[in-house]
Amino acid sequence: MTIENVKTFLEKNGLLDRLHEFEASTATVELAAQQLGVDPDQIAKTLSFYRGEGAVLVVAAGSRRIDNHKFKEHFGCKGRMLVREDVERLTGYAAGGVCPFLAPADVPVWLDVSLRDHETVYPAAGNAHSGVALSPEELEGLTAPAGWCDVCKPLEVAG
Repeated sequence: MTIENVKTFLEKNGLLDRLHEFEASTATVELAAQQLGVDPDQIAKTLSFYRGEGAVLVVAAGSRRIDNHKFKEHFGCKGRMLVREDVERLTGYAAGGVCPFLAPADVPVWLDVSLRDHETVYPAAGNAHSGVALSPEELEGLTAPAGWCDVCKPLEVAG
């Protein structure tokens, strides 16, 4: 899957004007937040985990970390992230640009409730140089997720 596929998908959904592309990398939460000029927690990171012989995607707010106990309770298995070599083969996207929409039919997408803390979130748009501005509700409509989950630790407050 490429950013061109995502552009076509966004255009069909009337959202192409929300796409942001950069020359610099957006492959990490920090880099994406810097390029987009937003709080890192607004980055909708798509995390790829093994599930059986396949994968499952969890989209979470950028500053959040997976709570291993919650993950195992929800998915019935230990949360083991895909190794770089398996990301594109199992998700259709290269590491650093995994997009939560247009995922392969056999790869369920789950949205973590942490995304609801923001009016606008920014998932990758198919490569490591992009992001698209969406409300959590729009993200839900585009991904047709398996559901919402609560598998992240609470955001730690400094101080």
